[in-house]
Amino acid sequence: MRYPVIEVLLVSALLVFRAVGALGVRRFRTWPASAAHALAVMLLVTASAHFVPAAVTAMPNHGDLVAMVPPIVPFPDAVVYLTGVLELLGAAGLVVVATRWSAAVGLTALFVLLLPANVYAALADVPFQGHAPTPLGLRVAEQVLYLAVAVWVARSADPAPARRVLHVLHPRRPQATPEPATGRS
Repeated sequence: MRYPVIEVLLVSALLVFRAVGALGVRRFRTWPASAAHALAVMLLVTASAHFVPAAVTAMPNHGDLVAMVPPIVPFPDAVVYLTGVLELLGAAGLVVVATRWSAAVGLTALFVLLLPANVYAALADVPFQGHAPTPLGLRVAEQVLYLAVAVWVARSADPAPARRVLHVLHPRRPQATPEPATGRS
């Protein structure tokens, strides 16, 4: 049986960051800010598995994650590396206030896109870290937890910095004002 190490890490990090915030550290003064940092810590741990060689058996490794990729997805090795990089970028984005909203929205999308791999792994009885396959209900519950935290952070973060960047990249064109009616035909 697999122990919920990652979930315990997420909740523990959240509680520690919030306690530090209660002691006066402004960065962690709110639950959503603490959740953003806790999710970042969790992602650093989960992303590391994407790059760990299959010979390492003390933790989930690249081979475990490649086995979870449904056969319909091409280049499973590259997909695992790519999702690891995206998790690392998401973690970095969560700890920077100016990028927190964008990171949380991106991670929400990533967690939704990763759900089919978790469903496939459960239904195909793919073992994980040498243990019996994780039941589908547990895998879905884990993904829902990660999604909920990412959505909570996104809803609580300020999207203004992302809007400013988008406005610079795609400025609105001023709308032409209609000519005033003169009454002449």
